[in-house]
Amino acid sequence: MQHRVGIKMSKRSRWLTGGLLCALLAASAWAAPENEAPNKTVDSGSFGVFMNGKRMATETFSIRQSSAGSAVTSRFKTEAGPDQAEQSSELQLTAGGELKSYEWKEISPGQSQATVLPGQDFLTERYSSGPMDKPHEQPFLLPASTSVLDDYFFIQREVLAWKYLATSCTQDKGGVSCPLKEKAQLGTLNAHARASALVNVQFSGREKIPIHGVEHELIRLDLKSETSDWILWLDDQLKLQRIVDSGNTTEVVRD
Repeated sequence: MQHRVGIKMSKRSRWLTGGLLCALLAASAWAAPENEAPNKTVDSGSFGVFMNGKRMATETFSIRQSSAGSAVTSRFKTEAGPDQAEQSSELQLTAGGELKSYEWKEISPGQSQATVLPGQDFLTERYSSGPMDKPHEQPFLLPASTSVLDDYFFIQREVLAWKYLATSCTQDKGGVSCPLKEKAQLGTLNAHARASALVNVQFSGREKIPIHGVEHELIRLDLKSETSDWILWLDDQLKLQRIVDSGNTTEVVRD
């Protein structure tokens, strides 16, 4: 027997959930608001990235949606110092939630960059290590529905969580209902590493955890791949609040 657990949300949260998931993923089970504003910011802010309790970097992000699709922009910057690193990314999705384009840039200390574009049957990544380097091209036999999951842009994990919720859960007037501990497999592409991978995502119920010294009851998702295991916690508006790795040495927290 399949066990499903409900996620109760307020009226405002249900409105946001339906708008986000319908606009980003075009899942028929989620209804968008009739008076949805064009080019609307659905999430923005910053994450602090900590290693062994010390803040090492900050990711600043924004997700905007319109009738034509969605744009997820992000900038990752390590703390000030002689080896300060900075990168940016821009993920463009169609109104159906498929990849329109993805662009990654290393701003410092190097000048590498990569662009991923969909073709008829596969994705193509074009990359170079600097302005003087000849561009290279690498095809991936992956559909446009593949999720981008790059190394340093944690907001992309929020988008992946929305995709999981849209494809594996159901929504009614009482909120969202997800199968407990049942894994869903999603295809991903790490453009920075030029590697594809399958990840398993599962809903693990609700947990009370401290964030900035205040206890919150949040939705827990477990994300596992061959190379890494992460725990994601989202609030009732489905905004990512905290991530930790399986070794509990890296923590990402919304500021």
